[in-house]
Order: sequence, then structure tokens, then C-alpha cells
Amino acid sequence: MPPRSPLPQRHGLSAAWLRAPDRSPDRGTPWSTMGEWLRERLPERVDVDAMLCGARFVYDDGASVAAGDRYRPHTFVWFHRDLRDEPDVPGTIDVLHRDERIVVVDKPPFLSTIPRGRHVRQSVVVRLRAELGLPELSPVHRLDRVTSGVLVLATERRWRGPYQTLFQNRDVRKVYRALAPVDPSLALPCTVRNRIVKARGRWQVDVQDCERDGVEPNAVTVIALEERLGERGVYRLEPHTGRTHQLRAHLNGLGIPIVDDPLYPVVREVDVDDFTRPLQLLASELEFVDPIDGAPRRFASGRSLPLLAASS
Repeated sequence: MPPRSPLPQRHGLSAAWLRAPDRSPDRGTPWSTMGEWLRERLPERVDVDAMLCGARFVYDDGASVAAGDRYRPHTFVWFHRDLRDEPDVPGTIDVLHRDERIVVVDKPPFLSTIPRGRHVRQSVVVRLRAELGLPELSPVHRLDRVTSGVLVLATERRWRGPYQTLFQNRDVRKVYRALAPVDPSLALPCTVRNRIVKARGRWQVDVQDCERDGVEPNAVTVIALEERLGERGVYRLEPHTGRTHQLRAHLNGLGIPIVDDPLYPVVREVDVDDFTRPLQLLASELEFVDPIDGAPRRFASGRSLPLLAASS
């Protein structure tokens, strides 16, 4: 683990860090200076020379890294990345609950839980760290960027572990709701059990039939139709496990894919800044026993299906 960052957060985002490899120039390392190492270590899209001239790389003590500094093995270097201009994600992050240990919010669609890829400032963590003045705020579970609803975050690092363990041990009762086509031939409610595998580099998951393929199930969802809205319906989904894309894959497997899903049944090319067709999947309710004081906790989203497009 790196030492504490010498740089403060910027835009609610902690500084990035790199560690120089543990070899000196005398033992075969190809870099004689820190500047040479940084130019090779960082991707071409990073203007290392400009950042060095601007004293934007620093050592643990806060001193600036100079291009000509002799290469220092096992040395941490800190810096803030240049961020792209991100359009504001529409919708509000509604705070459902806040106390000393946790913040519970109602997340809009298209907003990442954590800074990732092209979505950095437009993420729940980065926005709320600044808005709430909580520099250590971090999620204890995740919601996909395109999924809306209830999300729990820890206010400080010391509280994250106990609440994260609740989700890891499946001690949280979750209820989702989804808008999908109605198929009168389906016998509902039903329980879907199968095995979901997410291959690296693939957008969709692979779903294996346990009886046919002789594998143990790792994805279980109880599905019921709550309300009909013409040819579509609002489905109540209770996942007993938490696999990647589990609910989306399970409804798709029943022949009733979630409305405006960009991945199932087929992958659609959608610009990352297109906010016009929200996935009709909502994390509606969360319920658990607080791991610190034993109090019952229940939180419900104020949103309802169908979720409106950004222009509405």
C-alpha cells in the first residue's frame, strides 16, 4: 500500500500514484532519470513533459519531481490526472438517509457509482464527496452506471468494512423492479437458478444451465409480475445472489428483456454521453440489520417505473 498522499483531493478525487520499480540504473534499469521513467510508464495521451514543467508530479514529502532527477527505485510519485470535459448527468442524487456512519442515496440512471473510465467527476462518489464535505466517502456495494435506485456509502474508511461485509455475506434483502414485456405463457412467480460467468473483455455474460451443463448455480432470482402497463409489466425481482448483470440476464433468459437495455438481448452502440433511454431497472428497496448498533434499517427509492428520458 502507498503512504498517505501529499496532495489534497481535487474535484472530490484523490491523487493517482505510481511506484518506481525496485531496481537501480546500475542493475540494468533502462531509466537514468525520473523523467525517462515517467515518459515510458504513462500512456502517450499523457503530456508528461508539460506536467513535469508544471511541477504536477510530487514525491511523498510534497517536493516536485524534476525531469532530470536521478532515477529512484521504490519511490512513490503522486499526481492528478487531466480530466475530460464531462457533460452533467441529468437527474438528482437524492439523499435518503445520512448519519455518522453511512449515507444512503437514490441514484439516477447514467451516473457511475465510482470514478471509472470516461466517467470521473460525473460519479456518485466524486460529486458527493464535494457536496457533502466527506473526503473519505466510498460505496459499500455497487450499482451499474445505467441502473437507478438505492445505494449505500460509508462516510469514512473505518465504517466501510462492517457494511461491506453485510453485502458480501448476503445479509441484505434487496428488491428491484424492472419494466419488461408481458408474456402470458410464463408461469409467475418463479425462481430462476443458473450459473453466470463474465468473461474478460466481453460485454455480455454467459449463462449456463445447471442441469444440462452439470454445474452448480451461482445466480438465483425470484421474479413476480406486480402490475401490467399495456403490453409491458412492472416486475418485482428479489436476487438471492449478486452476480454481474444477473437481473438483466435472467429476464432476458425468460424472453422478456428489460426495456431499453443496451446489452441484452443484443449489444447496442450507445454513446456514453447519450442520456435519452434509461435502462428500466430500479434498485427499489434495501433492508438489513445495522452491523454496528443492531438497529433494523430499511430504505426505499422515491423513483418509479417507467423512468423518464433525460429530456422529459
